[in-house]
Amino acid sequence: PPASQNNEQGSTLRDLLTTTAGKLRLGSTDAGIAFAPVYSTGTASGKSGRTMPNILDDIIASVVENKIPPNRAPKINVKSEIKEEPKDDKNCIQDDCSKRYSDIQYSWICDKHVLWLRDHKNSNNWKLFKECWKQGRPVLVSGMHKKMNFSLWKAESISLDFGNQQADILNCKDSIISNTNVKEFWDGFEDVSKRQKIKNGETALLKLKDWPSGEDFKAMMPARYEDLLKSLPLPEYCSPEGKLNLASHLPGFFVRPDLGPRLCSAYGVAATKDHDIGTTNLHIEVSDVVNILVYVGIAKGNGVLSKSGVLKKLEEEDLDDLLRKRLKDSSELPGALWHIYAGKDADKIREFLQKIAKEQGLEVLPEHDPIRDQSWYVNKKLRQRLFEEYGVKTCTVIQFLGDAIILPAGALHQV
Repeated sequence: PPASQNNEQGSTLRDLLTTTAGKLRLGSTDAGIAFAPVYSTGTASGKSGRTMPNILDDIIASVVENKIPPNRAPKINVKSEIKEEPKDDKNCIQDDCSKRYSDIQYSWICDKHVLWLRDHKNSNNWKLFKECWKQGRPVLVSGMHKKMNFSLWKAESISLDFGNQQADILNCKDSIISNTNVKEFWDGFEDVSKRQKIKNGETALLKLKDWPSGEDFKAMMPARYEDLLKSLPLPEYCSPEGKLNLASHLPGFFVRPDLGPRLCSAYGVAATKDHDIGTTNLHIEVSDVVNILVYVGIAKGNGVLSKSGVLKKLEEEDLDDLLRKRLKDSSELPGALWHIYAGKDADKIREFLQKIAKEQGLEVLPEHDPIRDQSWYVNKKLRQRLFEEYGVKTCTVIQFLGDAIILPAGALHQV
């Protein structure tokens, strides 16, 4: 049947174009869309003397988005249709933002590389976020935990509800994965005496690997799933139903990335003798990511740093002045340390890590990628060398309870 008789949405670009062409009824200026048909005036067919609309002309007309009567040639004023994009200059954007977004509480951190939105309730946040996001920069939104049911996210609450579940637990120190009861992991979350020990008697550095994730999360934890969804920052972008969340609205014939959500839980860094190990090694995500710190446990027992000891360790990092100020605020609870790099630096970082691997006598195989394989946590000494030898500066962010870190796809990060 002609495309105009087929009400099904086009599943391919060809279907979409032919369906559109069919909807543009010959001789009609009311096609039910934002642009009118542009007709070819070649060999006439039918009484109207017009042919089926030229598809390329239709597309051009759709871009112009003017209602053009069929008896008049389109007049396209290119200058009036092209809006000048802001220059790719962070100082230009920041100066402009201070005037245009005076109703939004925000700051720039990490040498003005990261936008910090300080009031999660401001409904205009997305306007400033959009300006930052088009530059491919990370964004921090604080206070998300104030919207959440905090009791749902406590370690003891999760252990009580799901302790009998089996899951993979990774020991980040020696990369050994074991399948065990979730209760065993959660019992040691805030009690060092109940944590696993490795061969030399040290406390294990444990991570619960993406448990649960995706549809399992929704099915297993419906109350927590709903609590998370209603508390997402910038819902226009981050909510599955957000009008600007393009990934959620992709047609069904696309292979979609796993959009989660997933629960990422880890502990033990403060109890290790050296702090050159992370719970998430340097890697890249294929989609944009929002990570909300919903709970921070305060460990008790022998061999663990006190809260003041943890703060002292964090103060040794290369921190922004505003982050140092947050560390001294007793109402703030730090829980995770992030190192973030721009996607444009990926090749330099990859070359650097391969160079370090050779220096350490490791075999560097051509098919292995140190970033894709997530085989490196770049410690403080290596971060300094990366800057000195390749000019790549680390963006260091402390994530406090309730902070949402939003990363664009392709941004490298470790935690």
